[in-house]
Amino acid sequence: MGKIRHKAMESHGGFDVVVACDTAIDPSATVPMVTRPSDVYDFAPDVVVCSVPNIFIPDLVCTALSHGKHVFCEKPPGRNSSDVQKMITAERAAGGSVLKFGFNHRVHDAIEEAQKLLSAGTMGDLYFMRGVYGKAGGPDYAKNWRNDPEQSGGGILIDQGIHMLDLFQMFAGNFCDIQSFVQRKFWTEVPVEDNAFALMKTPQGVVASLHSSATQWQHTFRLELYLRNGFISVDGILSASGSYGAEVLNIAINRLDSSGNPSPNPELQEIRFTQDLSWNKEVAEFYDAVVHGKPIKCGTSQQALDVMQLVEAIYQADPEWSQTLRTSATEVTG
Repeated sequence: MGKIRHKAMESHGGFDVVVACDTAIDPSATVPMVTRPSDVYDFAPDVVVCSVPNIFIPDLVCTALSHGKHVFCEKPPGRNSSDVQKMITAERAAGGSVLKFGFNHRVHDAIEEAQKLLSAGTMGDLYFMRGVYGKAGGPDYAKNWRNDPEQSGGGILIDQGIHMLDLFQMFAGNFCDIQSFVQRKFWTEVPVEDNAFALMKTPQGVVASLHSSATQWQHTFRLELYLRNGFISVDGILSASGSYGAEVLNIAINRLDSSGNPSPNPELQEIRFTQDLSWNKEVAEFYDAVVHGKPIKCGTSQQALDVMQLVEAIYQADPEWSQTLRTSATEVTG
């Protein structure tokens, strides 16, 4: 992710990358490298890009903010809402420093076009949403740091499902009523979930359902929004891995029959996107916030807190899973 951000900054222009920090020096690096995060401040950067495992995020972000630096940080924003609260406190104390989290799905072309359609109001009120985001765990699944709860905070839900939850909240606002089933089915020796099913409702009555899966053997992204006058769906999402296929926006406007009722199977309009510009858009917004003082719209600390609280609520809404989490915590602390 650090290399992806570096490439996007070079493409944008206006950034001068002065140092990179990693666990080992890369002999092919084109910039100076250090292995201790504290050493980056010897190079007097204005901006710190934080692309690290979740466990390290809050301390590194808070330290950067305390040094008066602007910070761009990957998602998930830590391991839990307490991590986000800690960073919000540091953000407020830092005054004018910019803090942005990398929820790049918000600025994918298909998602932005869907948001424009909703905002225009011509398709009427939003009734409900469905989202499926899943992948095959892969041969090194059990060894991946993302599946160590001490480092990550959870499994597939916090790692990947959090993107879909963030989109749900972007389209419909926060949820007040949450039910869930969180399961460990295939990788039973791994201490995090490999599937999460959630059903949520906003105070306004918009219902959303999510399936976040590490046993979706065919990598899948599908987001559906059903409105009074039709529906919008996004099938596939352009990604660094290229494994989710093309990014396709489908739009259908209801046609009414002679009695004024919607006819089944309205005609679809399909728009395909072939370029992932989300990384560039995120860097551009961050640059404008730092250099021109423009507000962050995607990836604010409040959005990060809202979605992390929703993740926690989904974990807690399944009594069996929340008991598993409490038992695991007792074993660790005991």
